[in-house]
Amino acid sequence: MLKFVLKGLIRDRSRSFFPVLIVTAGVLVTVFLTAFMSGYMESMVRQNARFDTGHVKIVTNAYADKISQKPYDLGFIDSESDFEQWKRDFPSIRWTPRIYFGALMDVPDEEGNTLEQGDVFGMAIDLWDPGAVQDIHLQEALVQGRIPQAPSEILISQELFSKLRLQLDSTVTLLGSTLHGAMSFQNYIISGTVSFGVHALDRGGIVTDIEDARLFLDMEGGASEYFGFLPDGIYDDGEATKIKREFNARYNSEDEFAPQMLALTDQNDLGFMLSYAGLALGLINVVFILIIAIVLWNAGLLNSIRRYGEFGLRLAMGERKGRLYKWLLVEALAVGVVGSLIGAALGIGLIQYFHVHGIDFGAFTQDTSMMVENVVYLSADTKNLILGIIPGPVATVLGAMLAGIGIFRRNTAKLFKELET
Repeated sequence: MLKFVLKGLIRDRSRSFFPVLIVTAGVLVTVFLTAFMSGYMESMVRQNARFDTGHVKIVTNAYADKISQKPYDLGFIDSESDFEQWKRDFPSIRWTPRIYFGALMDVPDEEGNTLEQGDVFGMAIDLWDPGAVQDIHLQEALVQGRIPQAPSEILISQELFSKLRLQLDSTVTLLGSTLHGAMSFQNYIISGTVSFGVHALDRGGIVTDIEDARLFLDMEGGASEYFGFLPDGIYDDGEATKIKREFNARYNSEDEFAPQMLALTDQNDLGFMLSYAGLALGLINVVFILIIAIVLWNAGLLNSIRRYGEFGLRLAMGERKGRLYKWLLVEALAVGVVGSLIGAALGIGLIQYFHVHGIDFGAFTQDTSMMVENVVYLSADTKNLILGIIPGPVATVLGAMLAGIGIFRRNTAKLFKELET
């Protein structure tokens, strides 16, 4: 039966071309949008995990209350023994300490007088830990120069490097405040420049070794945050939430400096945004089904009017209205399948291209503080392809169901009489 219907659709293009074209376009758009939104959210999760949240994070209770301000004065001090204990208790997690801080960078001239100044955002990691370096893809982000190999060497964002008219191996001074509120200043040598592809960091970020930051901020043996990453490097909210509950049940208390673990979805409104993205993907499919169903309903009504004579003849020959209605649904299903396959094939081509080359959103992220890559790469997940294909056949069948109701509203004699016209 299906084979016969497909032959009929191929031979009678006036009946199938427009519906197939509509379904193809709809599936193409749906597949592309689904892959784009998934890629965008994956980028957001990936960048937040690398630079701001980790998969899980340990902070103090006081720090957690003001986490958006990165208040390092509410962080940990002399916490090496606690850190070692946490690593023993949760060996599957790879832990790394970090300190985030703000400072003023002073660029001196040849005589030591201030030539340029600029605000900077400092990120201190363990530069001697290959895992910590790889976490932020530091080697890949290196534009010129080298990664620090000695104390008092820093990396600076390429954008800030150009803005302050600096040179490699030149000396700059950082001015800030210590953990205790005292003024602090320290000279550093610029060993290289970086560009992470995230405007929130590239506007004025610097990277330094955590021991240098501890000395600069008077945080001996401390850290503002301890990042944790799941074994396979991919965020799993269920696993992260389980670890968080276990840790907090064991270590958290009412003390303001007691350790508290946060999952990625507890930070930066990422839990809400990920849930919203899931709803948005479902909404895209629902809207597509409704729009295409309405379009095909109208097309089906016009097509049914043209075929009323055919229907009348088939009913006069003894075919039941239910069987005729079923036949229309099979035809619609065939149209939906053919259109979906064509649309999916075209969508796969677009997805693969933008999965490799990405879509540059740098112009739209210049003023944002969100951790999103300037170039968004589409997700090539099979799940996204399936989500984009399913609405095609559903929409065509729904449209045919609405249009085919007219068969039951007209009597056989009237349908047969229209054969004469």
